[in-house]
Amino acid sequence: QVQLVESGGRLVQPGGSLRLSCTASERAFGAYAMGWFRQAPGTARDIVAGISWSGRATYYADDAKGRFTISRDNAKNTVYLQMTLLKPEDSAVYYCNRVDDSSFKSPLDAWGQGTLVTVSA
Repeated sequence: QVQLVESGGRLVQPGGSLRLSCTASERAFGAYAMGWFRQAPGTARDIVAGISWSGRATYYADDAKGRFTISRDNAKNTVYLQMTLLKPEDSAVYYCNRVDDSSFKSPLDAWGQGTLVTVSA
């Protein structure tokens, strides 16, 4: 099982930007599709974005399209989520996980600690 550590979450004002990082513990990271998920209090954990092992294919939830960009650096075992035009409803704990390499939506491993993003004035 891959160990994943998310970071980069913090308090940001509406309209602001933030980049989240997720670093994996093993070199095989480069062979996996990866996804970012989020969970706000009282809600289910939902997919935000996914990326193929090569980075050539991506998936975005409707609310993320045009505002968020997922990318990866396999040499650093890291996947990123660049978020722009942030809204208060983007506030959540963000998690990364390996995902299936067809839909990019199904998580495959146990969840890590996540990183908290709060969008507020």
